[in-house]
Amino acid sequence: MNRSDVWHSALDRLQREARPHALASVVGVAGSTPREPGAKMVITGEAIHDTLGGGNFELQVIEAARDALARGESGTRLEAFPLGGRSGQCCGGYVHVLLELYAGAEMRVALFGAGNVGRELAGLLAPLPWQLLWFDSREDAFPDAPGSDRQQRRRIMPGTGGEPDMASAVAGLPSGCHALVMTQDHGEDRAIVDALLKRGDCASIGLIGSRSKWASFRRRLQDAGHDDAALKQVRCPIGVAGAHGKRPYEIALAVTAELLTFKPADAHPDRRGVAPETLRAAFHPVAPGPQKQRA
Repeated sequence: MNRSDVWHSALDRLQREARPHALASVVGVAGSTPREPGAKMVITGEAIHDTLGGGNFELQVIEAARDALARGESGTRLEAFPLGGRSGQCCGGYVHVLLELYAGAEMRVALFGAGNVGRELAGLLAPLPWQLLWFDSREDAFPDAPGSDRQQRRRIMPGTGGEPDMASAVAGLPSGCHALVMTQDHGEDRAIVDALLKRGDCASIGLIGSRSKWASFRRRLQDAGHDDAALKQVRCPIGVAGAHGKRPYEIALAVTAELLTFKPADAHPDRRGVAPETLRAAFHPVAPGPQKQRA
């Protein structure tokens, strides 16, 4: 297990990369315990960073965090560890651990095209906790300036016939991503949309262009075997409804706003994190009242 990073260095790196992880913090102790309140460690599916004191108690914290991450959970939860009971350690104390779960990127966006709009869009998405997979078939298409840690820039390499291998680029996308198609070539755009529809597991597909462009694409995609239900997945033109402007930055703003409408809403916006009654019971237990005397 990797303990090379102190918890705050690992947390900073994992947050910037939008990778799934958990921050475990000792928030309350009683009796003899391995570490003091405030001790922290960071846990991922492959590594741990720093320590809460070792032993079976720490292994149980790691297991609880990894189980939650494997289920895609996010938010906070409070775990109680009686060291002599649940954890089987001889020190016999009691530890409350707060797990802060980060499921990774809130959204994954596959952007095909590093032209004027694509560059503006990549800049707008960079501060958001989203993962951007950015593709272009041209060798010198991407800007020289470095992107964020969540941006992955990939050139679409030529296939056996010398043309860009769109099918292979699309095949490597994660399931459930939001795809945006805006290359410099209509033939490439159509090949990408065709490959995306054949996958059938994108959260959304957006194609830059006019309604007449989509009418032309639609006929050819129908000829390629895609039915009406599949073709309804494609949005063209793209951008939030009611937005006007043809400048690259204006189009990128409208597309970013549209993507925000696809972001999942909070299931319970009025109750987030550890329930207040759980915290009160953990840190301010109610003292038992006086016992009534039997007559």
